[in-house]
Amino acid sequence: MRKFQFAPGSYYHICNRSNDEQTIFVEERDYARFLFFILFHQASFPFFNIGRQTSWFVKHQMFNISDELINQVHAKRRVALCAFAIMPNHFHLLVQEKEEGGISRYLQRIQNGYAKYFNAKYRKRGHLFQGSFRAIPVETDEQLLYLSAYIHRNPRSIKEWTNREISYPWSSYQDCTSKNRWGELLYTSIFLEQFSSPHSYQKFVETSTAKLKPEESPIQNMTFE
Repeated sequence: MRKFQFAPGSYYHICNRSNDEQTIFVEERDYARFLFFILFHQASFPFFNIGRQTSWFVKHQMFNISDELINQVHAKRRVALCAFAIMPNHFHLLVQEKEEGGISRYLQRIQNGYAKYFNAKYRKRGHLFQGSFRAIPVETDEQLLYLSAYIHRNPRSIKEWTNREISYPWSSYQDCTSKNRWGELLYTSIFLEQFSSPHSYQKFVETSTAKLKPEESPIQNMTFE
């Protein structure tokens, strides 16, 4: 049982890891599928032909969704997605609860949907994730800003993306420093409005102590998940 209850209007760091730390995002189509889920399942609308949407993304680096439908999702969303990073065996989200029970239903739909897809595609059985999901309330502006940097620096743990996190395609970092690819489906202003420019935010992330490697940390034996 959680030691707190989700409250509408509040922000939370949501994360979960694969069972046995197995790789669950194997190829681009897998990442695109999960990305579709976290963007468009903010509202309770049913979506069909998601496989066709992920195929379109692989070809065009965007989803073939009308502006009208995007506006409907935004208007009826039960959570607001503020930041994300999809890693090979886990994910991080910064979300705001918009209506009571919104986060729980959102994560249930995302994780169940992806687990069903993954197990069918790769002929697996059993649980894909370690339990339901972890959630940490965001209680201060300082915590919010640190968390956004932590999420956006996560890809530096992947060797080929170290110090290239801003170009990692499966996080919202590039959406905070250049054009927001997802428009109203990604609510970045909650932390960006505290900086004079996107470049200022980029400098904040680059100089953050979040996700430092042990040899880089000013505090010995500092570790992060």
